[in-house]
Amino acid sequence: MELTFESNSPADTRRLGERLAKHLRPGDVILLSGELGAGKTCLAQGIGKGLRVAEAVKSSSFVLVNEYHGRLHVHHADLFRLNDPSEVADLALEESAAGCVLLIEWPDRAWHEMPPERLLVRFDIVDDRRRVITFDASGPRYEALLTQLGPIDLHRKAAAR
Repeated sequence: MELTFESNSPADTRRLGERLAKHLRPGDVILLSGELGAGKTCLAQGIGKGLRVAEAVKSSSFVLVNEYHGRLHVHHADLFRLNDPSEVADLALEESAAGCVLLIEWPDRAWHEMPPERLLVRFDIVDDRRRVITFDASGPRYEALLTQLGPIDLHRKAAAR
């Protein structure tokens, strides 16, 4: 099952993350895939805000996995700097984040290490600001999540909600 959104700005992408966060629960795995600058971290920031994480979610230069605390604990892994897929196995992401929401940027660094049931979020760059964001659900949990998420007007300003 797939659901596609068009984002016209980083703020739109963050709003989408906030909306997604309302439906997340411990054990959820969200894979964020796309080119550099496509909006993966913006979506992760929106998820953090939606989960009431106090600090801003970021992709660190030297830390592979950051942990955040909010309504749910979040483990945010950025695999960009990994050269060998075996390094991902050493991180034991699924085991260490079993009771958390696990966000993984650059899952393509080790597809075979990713859980078969997950929500894959693909980012396609249209131009400097616009992105097409596709949610691809694998497994009944994530199909239900997409059904709950439903259509969203990303372009509506927060005050108009």
